[in-house]
Parts: sequence; structure tokens; C-alpha cells
Amino acid sequence: MSQTIASPSPPAPGSTAGTTPATTAGTTPGTDLTALALRHGLTVSGARPSLPEYVGRLWSRRHFITAFATARLTAQYSQAKLGQIWQIMTPLLNATVYYFIFGVLLDTKRNVPDFIPFLVTGVFIWTFTSNSIMAGTRAISGNLGLVRALHFPRAALPIALALQQLQQLLFSMGALVVILVCFGQYPRPSWLLAVPALLLQALFNTGVSLVVARLAAKTPDISQLMPFLLRTWMYVSGVMWSVDRVTNGDHLPHFVTVALECNPAAVYIDLMRFALIDSFTAGQLPPHIWTVALGWAALTAVGGFLFFWKAEEEYGRG
Repeated sequence: MSQTIASPSPPAPGSTAGTTPATTAGTTPGTDLTALALRHGLTVSGARPSLPEYVGRLWSRRHFITAFATARLTAQYSQAKLGQIWQIMTPLLNATVYYFIFGVLLDTKRNVPDFIPFLVTGVFIWTFTSNSIMAGTRAISGNLGLVRALHFPRAALPIALALQQLQQLLFSMGALVVILVCFGQYPRPSWLLAVPALLLQALFNTGVSLVVARLAAKTPDISQLMPFLLRTWMYVSGVMWSVDRVTNGDHLPHFVTVALECNPAAVYIDLMRFALIDSFTAGQLPPHIWTVALGWAALTAVGGFLFFWKAEEEYGRG
């Protein structure tokens, strides 16, 4: 006996065989998925938090920031035979080279009393700013594994690296004090002014580090360009020469004089020289220098933090 097998009827005109309208569980076609996500408390992954929330999260990670900075400082010279001694040797070797070139060959020391304390103080303080900014350029790109694996405020990284440079400076300040004493600069009450000067400089350095961290995260070539910019900045910041002696007189345009006197690197260097060196007197300081130092610190710290926070959701992507 034969058996007839019914074949499936052909699809109706305008329809696709074997397909059904895609729906999401619990939804109907046309449902606004954004409204649905909000109704169930879902948020965008990696979205930038509000500024107060971001500051709170950063404060809650303060122990991580200090631990990260200390660990980086300890590991920095772990492969070198002299170890942490290089924290002192590097600025001292730089000061030796600058003394030979500027002090001996160019005879800059003739017009600067206590030239060696003057020079060494400038080199140590400039190195603090220079290293902080260079570390900031690698804050994100140098820690991409950490950025992509863990959820935390990304500002913790440039802040931690700036803190590392402050720790390194404090470690090397012992060598600076020894050099000052060897050349007749003994401790006096004005040395206490070094504390607020260093704190203001640390805030300035941190703000600039936050700015370059965001820029370098988007444009990695900045880290290659930065050494040239820093070298140029150093030469106009009075590290090896006296800003006061150059700006004293009418041979420079007024705007150049103002730019040299308000240069933040020169401002913090001069404040430290005024605090530590007897022959560097208040008469050699630009007018309202403490106001200028405070203004630079506040402007860069707040502005740099806001600038970095604006791109929080972009770090580690791409």
C-alpha cells in the first residue's frame, strides 16, 4: 500500500522561510531598550562617573596609590648594582656636567654667589618636575594591562607616579643637604620654607602629569616629543643661571621679563634657593612670588584633574 508524504507548503510571497521575528525575552518589537535598561538599573559599561563620585572613588583608593608609588620606587633601580643610590647619583652627575659647561666653560659662576649650592639646588628641583612629567606620559600607556583588567579611577595612576617622584626627591634631599653644608650653607629657620614650596611644586607637577597622561594616552608620540620640550623648558628656567640677573634692566621686552619671572619651574626653583641659600635674598625674587606659586599649583592641579576626568571612559580602549 502506498503512502503519501505531505511536503511543506511553499512560503507565502514576501516572507522568508525558516525565520521568525527576533524578540528579546520580556519585550515586544518596538520596545525602547534604553528605557528598559534604565528601568532595571542597567548602566553603560565604563561610563564616566560624576565628579563628586569620581573624587570619592579616588579617595577610597588612596592606599593603592601610596602602595603603587612605593612599589614603583623600590623596583625602579632593582636591576642596577648600585640600586637606590642612582636616585642621588643621577642629579649629581647632571649637576657636575652643567657645572663644567656653564660654570667653567661659560664662566656663569662669576656672577652668581655660592654657585655650586645654587646649581645643585636648581638641578634637584628641576629633576623633580621633569621626571614627574615624563612619568605622566607613560601613566596610561605603560600600565595598559592594569587599566584593562581592573576597574578603578584612572587618575590614580598619574597621581601615584607623581607621588613616586616626590618620594624620590625626599630621599635625595639628604644628599642635597650634605652638599649645602659642605659649601657653608648651614640649617636656619628659612629652611622651613622649603616645605610649602615643595608641596606647591608637587601639586603643580601632579596637575601637569594628569594633562600629559591624557594627551599621551590618545597620542603616544607625545612621549617621544616630551624630552625635547622639557630640555628647552629647562634652559629658560634658570637652572644654570640667575633669572634675576638676566631680567634686571631694560634690555629685554617687558613681556619676556614677565614670562621668565612667572615661569612655574623658575618660580619653584627660586623659592627653594631662597629657603636654602644665604646669598639668595628676597631681593632676587620676582614680585608676589608666593602668590604666583600658589596660583600655578591651584590652576594646574584643579584644571589637570578636570581635564583628565573628562576622558575617563576612553582610557585603555582602542
